[in-house]
Amino acid sequence: MRSWLAILPVALLVTASCSNDRDTGSPGTDLTPATGYEMKHFGTTPDGETVDLFTLRSASGVELDVATYGGIVTRLLAPDRDGGLVDIVLGHERLDSYLAGTPYFGAIVGRYGNRIANGRFTLDGTEYALAVNNGPNHLHGGIRGFDKVVWDAEPYANEAETGVVLRHVSADGEEGYPGELSAKVTYALTAAGELRIEYEATTDAPTIVNLTHHGYWNLAGHDSGDILGHELEIRASRFTPVDETLIPTGELRPVEGTPFDFRQPTPIGARIDADDEQIAFGGGYDHNFVLDGWENDGELRSAAVLHDPVSGRSMEVLTTEPGLQFYSGNFLDGSDVGKGGVVYERRSGLCLETQHFPDSPNQPAFPTTILRPGEIYRSTTVYRFSAE
Repeated sequence: MRSWLAILPVALLVTASCSNDRDTGSPGTDLTPATGYEMKHFGTTPDGETVDLFTLRSASGVELDVATYGGIVTRLLAPDRDGGLVDIVLGHERLDSYLAGTPYFGAIVGRYGNRIANGRFTLDGTEYALAVNNGPNHLHGGIRGFDKVVWDAEPYANEAETGVVLRHVSADGEEGYPGELSAKVTYALTAAGELRIEYEATTDAPTIVNLTHHGYWNLAGHDSGDILGHELEIRASRFTPVDETLIPTGELRPVEGTPFDFRQPTPIGARIDADDEQIAFGGGYDHNFVLDGWENDGELRSAAVLHDPVSGRSMEVLTTEPGLQFYSGNFLDGSDVGKGGVVYERRSGLCLETQHFPDSPNQPAFPTTILRPGEIYRSTTVYRFSAE
């Protein structure tokens, strides 16, 4: 199997190269009033860095807000079966709330999304010690990961889509990672209402990288209660079981006959409290699913479909990644007060994080997450919204 860090097939290269030469003209010139982008001041960090908020609009009615702090999607409006627009992501209205600390609401996470056992890995014979911030383990890039930095931003709009290109340079040794990593993340909202996220990164020394988006979804609306009635289909015949600290054991276990079988649309609440060791470890679902066809490295394919029967909203997730972390919001506990004063209780939102597998640097049998000088890390995920 080719390394996932190798150059992608021609079709994806065309997409990536187009993203580098996009028309960054201001909205309103060649666009309808329903499309384009706006920018406004969102606040200032304690270090004096200015944070902007970009509003992206699609002719389909889908609209989202992206902050340069953490690349956070703070709001996403999507129509229901009657055309009614509702905000379907958990989050906050003010920068201060994000600065105070959140469970990664809507953020870009990196350098390494998910967990690394004991905050340690060995690369080319050298052991590296990362920041430990989740029990004994390293989680989502450490204490100050990509979710807590201010990204440089360049918005653009054309007839096909509107978006914003975010860039950040992570210094050698930051959070314990080797090499200077230059990361680029593009949020693009298409005319059809799809949210496409493209990730790229290069390094000046061997390192590891695993970027993802940590959106908390509730298709009935961020203020509508729990997500147990949502129906979920995941195109995965196996998952990676974990130990009590949520580190994969290395096994790729079949989902058949377990509470992790989402090969057919299944209400999330149907088996979320099943008498199962893996369910107990996560307090529900907090596991990586091995996507069928993951060996076809770099191919954009359907990974999951989420559906809310009440509103009729559906969201299909497509990705080039081999894994999908399904997290059912088990650790939300009412301590986060979100938009409009809504208290986010347990399981009021869920995450579908496209990714390489957790702890891959310590699991030789897992797809590699090593990036070397001269290589380009590329990854694409698409969230496709519809209603019926």
